[in-house]
Amino acid sequence: MKALPKMAKGASSPELKELITSHLEETRGQVERLKQIFELLGKRPSGKLCKAMEGLVEEGKEQLENDEEGATKDVCIAGAALRVEHYEIAGYTAAIAIAQTLGQDEIVELLTENLNEEEEAARKVLDQTQPLLEEAQSEGEEDEEDGEEEEEEEAPARKPQKKSAKSPSKRATR
Repeated sequence: MKALPKMAKGASSPELKELITSHLEETRGQVERLKQIFELLGKRPSGKLCKAMEGLVEEGKEQLENDEEGATKDVCIAGAALRVEHYEIAGYTAAIAIAQTLGQDEIVELLTENLNEEEEAARKVLDQTQPLLEEAQSEGEEDEEDGEEEEEEEAPARKPQKKSAKSPSKRATR
């Protein structure tokens, strides 16, 4: 939850910003459902450091700090967000399987709501990534064209050289 506002701020695409911001609200609802699950189990919710999630959040931070700009940076941010969504999907899927095995139907329902939201968030991120990829590709092509124009301006004009009598093409005809 702490990383989402930073990711939204780092995105340049208004659609990606909105997607990340709206998912933050969903995430708050998911936390409330998790609290309900702990109540049903008669347990006190406590946080435990997840090294895998910590690594995914760190990857997201790296994407925010990279030198890319515009759509290319947004694609990097979306990729980091998608990896987090998939990790969450895997976690909810496993938790649901365990709850089903234990016959905890109410917990299964609450976890399934969270899972459905995560799957929908992943789908939305993926859908948003397609136009960003196309835009990033266009930006990259423009940068290549700009680079080629600069090379042409800087490169001195070269005189064509005469072929010597010993050139491979003359030898082949002898």
